[in-house]
Amino acid sequence: MAVASRFFAVGALVPHIRPGKGAVATQAFINPLWGIDAADLLAKDEPPQDVLNALLQADDGRDNRQVHMVDAKGRTAAFTGGSCVDWCGHASAEGVSVAGNMLAGEAVIADTLAAFQNNANLPLAERLMTAMEAGERAGGDKRGRQSAALVIHRDQPYPWLDIRADDHADPLAELRRLYDVAHERFLHFAEILPTRDNPHGLTDRSGVDAAIAAEEKRRREAGLESRSFATPL
Repeated sequence: MAVASRFFAVGALVPHIRPGKGAVATQAFINPLWGIDAADLLAKDEPPQDVLNALLQADDGRDNRQVHMVDAKGRTAAFTGGSCVDWCGHASAEGVSVAGNMLAGEAVIADTLAAFQNNANLPLAERLMTAMEAGERAGGDKRGRQSAALVIHRDQPYPWLDIRADDHADPLAELRRLYDVAHERFLHFAEILPTRDNPHGLTDRSGVDAAIAAEEKRRREAGLESRSFATPL
């Protein structure tokens, strides 16, 4: 899931993912419980539309809220309350949902969805960022920019990648930088973390060290410097 807003730390409350089951975004006048409860229901294989109906029925503040979700079967459901700030709305296709409020116009949603669909050749993280960048070029949040987040799960309860720009003048560009930095060391280390199938993980660093060294060599030969702000080792 990817999200951006003229709102502080948007990644803290909007994304809710249950790996292998579904993803939910609660937006506009955010109700974090919508995200938690909906993701839990998707994890029980409840159909997205049934999950959405349950949320709406239980919350008198529904007209001020926006929510959309995708389950592991690619089914979607979305709601934009009548009191959300224009432009607001949502669009979806099989396996993908896009929604927003306080946007410059409908093109933000349309261009985001089109960019996602037209870049299926990219790795998922890059595909999501490319889609968000297309939405920003179409006007994005009409108030401006402040934060963005990208969360990707594989098959574990914890995320494979979870990067955020909580307060930044160009948060989508910052996500790109963080994504690049993640490839320097973090994503190599992520390959040896404990999993449900292997709760011990791997403690032999040789493979990780070799992968990190190979990445450093690749960047060096390409004339690319590290984008990290970390102090030198």
